[in-house]
Amino acid sequence: MSTIILPAHNEASVIAATLESLLRQVEEGDEVIVISNGCKDETETIARSFEPRITVINTPIPSKVNALNLGDQSARTYPRIYMDADIRLADGTLGMIKRSLADGHYLAVSPDPLMDFAGSSWAVKAYYDIWLSMPFCQSGMIGAGVYALSEEGRKRFDHFPDVIADDGFVRALFKEHERGKVIGAKAIVRAPATLYWLMKIKVRSRMGQMQLTNMYPELIKNEHKNHSGGILSIITNPFNWPKVIIYLYISVMSRILARRKLVNIAGYQWEKDISSRQ
Repeated sequence: MSTIILPAHNEASVIAATLESLLRQVEEGDEVIVISNGCKDETETIARSFEPRITVINTPIPSKVNALNLGDQSARTYPRIYMDADIRLADGTLGMIKRSLADGHYLAVSPDPLMDFAGSSWAVKAYYDIWLSMPFCQSGMIGAGVYALSEEGRKRFDHFPDVIADDGFVRALFKEHERGKVIGAKAIVRAPATLYWLMKIKVRSRMGQMQLTNMYPELIKNEHKNHSGGILSIITNPFNWPKVIIYLYISVMSRILARRKLVNIAGYQWEKDISSRQ
């Protein structure tokens, strides 16, 4: 048994594909909860077309964190699997995730991201080639849009705090030996079309990391990201140099822009990549 929780804000173009990939894999006792939060499109209508195989909750509040908490309040089973509405699970992935938490070795896990580059520029592909090869990406629970917690793991916190990076918050709750990636499990992630859209989501990611550092400095100590060591191991190959330039440009500029936006975080509105939802 498991509970899959999907917050969905204006995801009419992708929610059906996400649910179809998920419902092919659910077993008896699994529950799927979609929280339509502050939607102004047909997200809720499309999601309800899958009832009664899923449960749909509607809230006028356009907040992912609030949606996650509403989903948790309605959930009855474990493990808890939290999933972005634009992600598709490769066949067999749901079962792999559940089995990986059953023996208690890990308290938190995620599948590997499998990037879908249909419509993406060379520069976007170049960035992800480097990013996905970095050691911190290889360690799991990053970039897949899906993470799962055992019942014991879910007890690490009461409710989701008001943060930009819910996945970063959850990852930081666990030490490296307590979390991991599920070998063979894949979450299909549609990549942005251009560097413009890639920059938007990376600025949001940077803001989330900075906010967590400010709010939970003790938790962030669980993170051990060796950025410089990862880059050094890659640039020994001259064929990677053009890709590294793209990667460094996005990394530096997203950090600068995130710092600027963080000053006015109270007025921040969630940014997402529209190009991958076409």
